[in-house]
Amino acid sequence: MKNSRVMPKASVIVPTKNSAEFLEACLMSIRNQSYKNIELIVVDNFSTDDTPKIAKKYADKFLSKGPERTAQRNYATTKAKGEYIAFIDSDMEVGAKVIEQCVDASVKNVTGVIIHEKSFGPTFWAKCKALEKSFYVNVPWIEAARFFPAPIFRKLNGYNESLISGEDWDLSKRAEKLGSLVSIDEFIRHNEGNIKLISTLKKKYYYAKHAAAYLSANPEDSRLNSKVGPLNRYKLFFSQPVKLFKNPIIGIGMLYMKTSEFAFGAIGVISGKI
Repeated sequence: MKNSRVMPKASVIVPTKNSAEFLEACLMSIRNQSYKNIELIVVDNFSTDDTPKIAKKYADKFLSKGPERTAQRNYATTKAKGEYIAFIDSDMEVGAKVIEQCVDASVKNVTGVIIHEKSFGPTFWAKCKALEKSFYVNVPWIEAARFFPAPIFRKLNGYNESLISGEDWDLSKRAEKLGSLVSIDEFIRHNEGNIKLISTLKKKYYYAKHAAAYLSANPEDSRLNSKVGPLNRYKLFFSQPVKLFKNPIIGIGMLYMKTSEFAFGAIGVISGKI
């Protein structure tokens, strides 16, 4: 690996809001990267827990901004000094070579880097979510880029701040039109925590209720049989039946959870239109 004095700087941006439960593990994983020329920026949405205290312990810059993560991320990039920009959620733990591999992958005409995700957590529903996420690795119409050359990100005017959901897909699609997206081998681990079914359904409803802006910008995703829609998801799951039903209880639970999410999402979309 190159000497840090000649390494391009990578700005890693972590948006937060009452993220104290997971934040320290997230920031420690960023500080422990094999790639050392990192600027760590935490941008907080006015948390009322210990998030600011934890963030200031690790971050090079601590900022405050709301109301949603798109605005938080965009604002943080105006303060970032890196030649590259990575976006990590506060409930994620970053594999030790993620930033190193992202920088190495950013050759000519690469406009974004996809980092695969694995989910983990102690509860039954967390295990169901982990199984679901495992089907998405190397599926280009589901995964979205999290790492960008700074000039590309700024040329694209960053995230669309009118979007409450789907902003990652939207930005990736726009980035791909300027060049190509690539992926790396290292993973991000997404800590689902003590997730409950009702909490994931409420989240799905909230995002779907605000999906009109995304669907307006990406009308090809509004159809039931679109790439990211329910029918293709079920096809993906059942394309690997051994994996799906290796643990039958988890497999059936995952299908029940995903079906419930789609149902709550449909109600959210209708509610948003009304």
